[in-house]
Amino acid sequence: MATEKNQPSVHDQLVSARIRERIKKAGVRFHANDNIAAFIEEGELEQLQAEVQGKLAAVLESLVIDVESDHNTQDTAKRVAKMYLNEVFRGRYQAPPAVTEFPNIEGLNELMIVGPITVRSACSHHLCPIMGKVWIGVMPNEHSNLIGLSKYARLLEWVMSRPQIQEEAVSQAANLLMQKLQPDGLAIVMEADHFCMHWRGVKDVDSKMINSVMRGSFLRNPDLRREFLALITQRQRG
Repeated sequence: MATEKNQPSVHDQLVSARIRERIKKAGVRFHANDNIAAFIEEGELEQLQAEVQGKLAAVLESLVIDVESDHNTQDTAKRVAKMYLNEVFRGRYQAPPAVTEFPNIEGLNELMIVGPITVRSACSHHLCPIMGKVWIGVMPNEHSNLIGLSKYARLLEWVMSRPQIQEEAVSQAANLLMQKLQPDGLAIVMEADHFCMHWRGVKDVDSKMINSVMRGSFLRNPDLRREFLALITQRQRG
């Protein structure tokens, strides 16, 4: 039933509108690469998937695709909606993975390198795939937290499984790991293929993008930075 102002009631609204209202009321940003899991209530993710499915069906219709008789596209809207919310963009809609942190009992203070970790995302501009590898350098101190090797991959996957811009993705990953580990320094390097260049536009299949983020001692100490970069370069060649 409509309200006195002829606006749909909360229960009549699309689920995306209800979620958006909560986010705006909290004054929180909800860009493509932000996580909004805290604003999604129980059962709403399934409703959101159904809403996205309906809108994707309308896109196919506007592309003049006969989804009624074309057996290849009859379930495309359903498949793509499920893929977006539960797979390639699930980092927007799911809470961060549980990560057990251990104190640095032995007082480790030597460079640790993790990688290459394979990452997958999609560019915010065209929703085309981004496929790449990430190297992480950590300089712990006696107060740092330590996490298992697989947890680096899980945290990266959570950040990357959103519509992303590579430069922002690496910065987000660095912020998250700095928060979790509390190290003296952190370095991240990412090298990736962007299918928005391979598949469209200039259609250059050889170009890659490489960018890095240096925090703490990696930013202050050029010798440490050179050691990290030299070791991952050696690993790439070997």
